Amino acid sequence: MNPDPVSLLIVDDDPVFAQFVRQMVVSLGADFPCSPQWADAAEKAIVELERFPYDLVLLDYHLPGCDGLEVLRQIHQLPEPRPSVIMLTGSGNETIAVEAMKRGARDYLCKADLDTAPLLRALHSALNQKRLADEVASYNAQTRADLEMARSLQQSLLPDSYPAFPRSAPLEESALRFAHRFCPASDLAGDFFSVFPLSDVRAGVFICDVMGHGVRSALVTAMVRALVDNAAPAAIDPGQFLAEMNRRLAGLLKSSRGPMFATACYLIADSATGRLSYATAGHPPPLHIERHSGCVAPLRIPGPAGPALGLFPEAAYATGECRLAERDVILLYTDGLFEATSPATEEEYGQSRLIDAVRQHMQLPTPDLCDALIAGVRRFAAGAPFEDDVCLLSMEVGGLQKPHNGATIQTEGSFA
Repeated sequence: MNPDPVSLLIVDDDPVFAQFVRQMVVSLGADFPCSPQWADAAEKAIVELERFPYDLVLLDYHLPGCDGLEVLRQIHQLPEPRPSVIMLTGSGNETIAVEAMKRGARDYLCKADLDTAPLLRALHSALNQKRLADEVASYNAQTRADLEMARSLQQSLLPDSYPAFPRSAPLEESALRFAHRFCPASDLAGDFFSVFPLSDVRAGVFICDVMGHGVRSALVTAMVRALVDNAAPAAIDPGQFLAEMNRRLAGLLKSSRGPMFATACYLIADSATGRLSYATAGHPPPLHIERHSGCVAPLRIPGPAGPALGLFPEAAYATGECRLAERDVILLYTDGLFEATSPATEEEYGQSRLIDAVRQHMQLPTPDLCDALIAGVRRFAAGAPFEDDVCLLSMEVGGLQKPHNGATIQTEGSFA
């Protein structure tokens, strides 16, 4: 089967030379099956290249009203796939040739010394480079499409609404109200969180930060999501839940090349008793914001902190407890928030500054509180993009809750 002829555009304002080159290309015959066309001006060449996807362009440097370098620049602004360009110079000027190569020309030839052998060599080389570039462009386009789909799927894992407690209550009257802010550092993030009802009055809240970001961390994030969906509804103790998550994740990751792990925090909030139980796995402890007293402090983890998930299959995790009062806020976050650095001093933002910022803005509505915290970190980093994923999740204790029989089970200022 004969290969399809190569499409070639000769751009030269000299019709005699253009015809000479055309005849030389045609004479190559089976060595280089080609269908050459001619444009005598830069404007005509660009129009022709926009009309038809040529494989190759033989481009003269000296053109009326526009030099070949400018045409080369315009060619490289065309959408993919673009032609490979061989620059033709009248005098063999090395400076022009070098500049043309810098701007993307695949080769250059001196018009005065043009002969069949070097022309054939240049055409084959430029065509091979084009085919390789087209393969790379196609692969990159497919990769971008796959990443965009993966990003969309990953975003769909994040909640766009939250359950109410009790479930029959309007969201604005829920005993527990949630808000979040999510700032991925790349197309695919390693942070993940979930809020789900364990009963009519109990909420499960999970947040994790998978090592790194990108495809590998996104895959582990998907694993964690599946494990949470499977195990969380039956979990009544956060420490035991994290231990089971760790055991399962370590089993899934044991054959992976290189270490992979995820820090995590899981808490259970009971809106009927005001009891909060929680456990962490190498994750920053959530902040307990007590608006009535102005106190902001990390939740205290009893005993040694458990390791990140996926590292040691038999790791144990301690469960802590505290009481919640009306208007209290529990703020969960990932370390990308406080690990931002100042470009002026290379100093890390740090958890102390974060706690100070929370204390300063603690009376704001929780969505505004999250926005204020992120804005403060961005100012500290002089507007630089976050180098790691950032996730904030707030849980605010709402007003009085009444069960279906009408009896009040929450007293003024605190849960009963």
